[in-house]
Amino acid sequence: MIGRLRGTLISKQPPWLMIEVGGIGYELEAPMSTIYDLPPNGKEVTLLTHYAVKEDSVALYGFMHESERALFRSLQKVSGIGAKIALAVLSGVSTDHFARLVQTGDVVALTKIPGIGKKTAERIVIELRDRVDGLTSVSGTRVGGVDVPLDAAGEATVALQQLGYKPAEVTRLIQKVAADGDNAEAIIRKALRAALGG
Repeated sequence: MIGRLRGTLISKQPPWLMIEVGGIGYELEAPMSTIYDLPPNGKEVTLLTHYAVKEDSVALYGFMHESERALFRSLQKVSGIGAKIALAVLSGVSTDHFARLVQTGDVVALTKIPGIGKKTAERIVIELRDRVDGLTSVSGTRVGGVDVPLDAAGEATVALQQLGYKPAEVTRLIQKVAADGDNAEAIIRKALRAALGG
């Protein structure tokens, strides 16, 4: 099992990352909470990982903080939640904010996360209420430097659609929040906050 990777950050195209370790390029999926904290391409990075094996696929997920990985794993124990929705949760809210939503039973706020309907939100509250006490906030809100090869709004559009937002909603969100000079990560961060009423 692969539990941690330390190597050179080769590329980040949300939600995908590539890290080179000993001449081997590892492709990982990561939540936006981790991508925000990554250094520029070419720098060394250490990520905690979750290695998932299914009948027809193998996947590797990367996290900057243990609290993110713990929440990712806990979410997938809830019926109806897979890796894609778990990543959307981590991309949309911090771990401590999510813990507060669960502890207060805020089903309405949880349903604003892509892929989570009312019944799933209710299951999350029931099944995770006793497990979220140990979650701590992801440290910092820094957006790491990034070389944007394409138009920033276009890159943000792709990333938000991969997180589960519908094209029309993505277009509306980006038109609402994008400002001159924003890179893709800044646009994604603001769009997620707007979508979740933050």
